[in-house]
Amino acid sequence: KKGLKAAEAILKKVPEHGETLAMKGLTLNCMEKKEEAYELVRRGLKANLRSHVCWHVYGLLYRSDRDYNEAIKCYINALRMEKDNVQILRDLALLQVQMRDTSGFVDTRQKLLQLKPSNRNNWIAFAIAHHLNKSYDVAVSVIEAYEGTIEELQDSEAYEHSEMLLYKATILAEAGKLAEALRVLGAAEESDQVKDKLGLREQRAELLFQMGGREEEAAQAWRDLVGTNPDNTRYHEAQQRAVGLVAG
Repeated sequence: KKGLKAAEAILKKVPEHGETLAMKGLTLNCMEKKEEAYELVRRGLKANLRSHVCWHVYGLLYRSDRDYNEAIKCYINALRMEKDNVQILRDLALLQVQMRDTSGFVDTRQKLLQLKPSNRNNWIAFAIAHHLNKSYDVAVSVIEAYEGTIEELQDSEAYEHSEMLLYKATILAEAGKLAEALRVLGAAEESDQVKDKLGLREQRAELLFQMGGREEEAAQAWRDLVGTNPDNTRYHEAQQRAVGLVAG
């Protein structure tokens, strides 16, 4: 209600102020007055077709109605007016991954990384984008490039760094580079950088089984895990696969 009052106060002085019309429409949309909301946002766009705010708000309305393709078009129009707007780029990236537009997701995450290279999340999201796009080598390169920027790992970042190393091994495994994935896990374990010890052991056991010719090692790895938690049926099933009792 306060937002509506503020918008109406501005519109009394400037009735066709495009961005205010759009924001009033967005507020009404949150109040489930959708028809009026769309009408106001369209009026706002008509009054100021080159406003990134109006296009962004128009996209938000479409997104709230789950019309993601139209929302993406609106975000792209907004970025034509304000190409480095981080919030619009984030909203666009979210919908691109929702719609499985992995190549578009890669481009958007790259722009966000270029705008804020000091943000760790942008590096990881860029790696994820390449992973989803099946550009496994590039995804690993991005993670390694980020690792190269770390001068001293803070205690508060240790767990996230640990998860990143496990993720790197996962990407390598999906790329078919099982031996390299094992080396990453081994190096991480040796340097005590992985906090999720159980997750590392599970991942290592699965990699040993997938490699072929190392079934005995895999069986022993799963046997050790059964010893840590005899009630975990997944461990028993994996051990049986490794020794050939069930099909893998």
